Amino acid sequence: MSEIVKASNISMKFKAVDALTDVSIDVAPGEQVALLGHNGAGKTTLFRLILGFIKPTAGSISIAGFEPGSDGARRTVSYLPEQVAFPKMLTGREVVRFYAKLKGAALDDVQSVLDKVELVEAADRRVDTYSKGMRQRLGLAQALVGKPDLLLLDEPTSGLDPLSRQHFYELIADVARQGGAVLLSSHGLSELEAKTDRVAILRKGRLVANAPLADLQREANLPIRIRVRAAAGAVEKVHAEMGGGRINCASVELFCAQGDKMRILSQISGLGAQVEDVDVAAPTLDEVYRYFSKIGADEAPQRAL
Repeated sequence: MSEIVKASNISMKFKAVDALTDVSIDVAPGEQVALLGHNGAGKTTLFRLILGFIKPTAGSISIAGFEPGSDGARRTVSYLPEQVAFPKMLTGREVVRFYAKLKGAALDDVQSVLDKVELVEAADRRVDTYSKGMRQRLGLAQALVGKPDLLLLDEPTSGLDPLSRQHFYELIADVARQGGAVLLSSHGLSELEAKTDRVAILRKGRLVANAPLADLQREANLPIRIRVRAAAGAVEKVHAEMGGGRINCASVELFCAQGDKMRILSQISGLGAQVEDVDVAAPTLDEVYRYFSKIGADEAPQRAL
């Protein structure tokens, strides 16, 4: 099976609203894909189609070769919504055991996933004593139980502190290393930047980008930022030679096209001891997202580079 998710030319219409139009996307085993888009762009609709909650108006979709919503697909997919809700009277351990039985997973897996999400010490406390971050980690535990082939994650780090977010992405990377596929929707673009293999961007129900970030950076052709830290007393000379803008008493910042980068770096090298350090930054995921989300939805082709 080459893809866990295979969606071909999907359209979804709700009365007069085109929620999705001719969207094709797939997710392969071991791949982490970020699904981005403004509220109302169609992300939730795509998740609902994958889960089998609704059927497309046109096009086809399969989950590991199964019809969405079928028994085979349900054994394949785990879902973590943005807002998790569990019976308050149950303990964390009882919640995960319930989902393990529902999925036909080994009960030995319960302790393992509770340990992974760092909830072992609170496992026998009632859910109504959990903080929002703890409930979110419990949600991840129920998603991980049974070792699903596909994880669907909707704003999964909502309510998590920075250390918990870092640990969360380590767990997701481990799922991918073991051959699981991950489709993740989030507005936290800065935290996604180095953690996904591919970025898919929806705008008004159309897929306007679908490629690795490096490919999208090249296609967008956004300026590269070069920050030069001058040696003591040399910032005026560096500024006069390089131009750009002074950002503080010791540094100069320039922006250039990709094709000019090596020429400018060579020019900086020629300044010798006047330069203490150089930092080169490609366009961020946030900048790339803003570029593609402005593309006219009626004209934009689906990009797969």
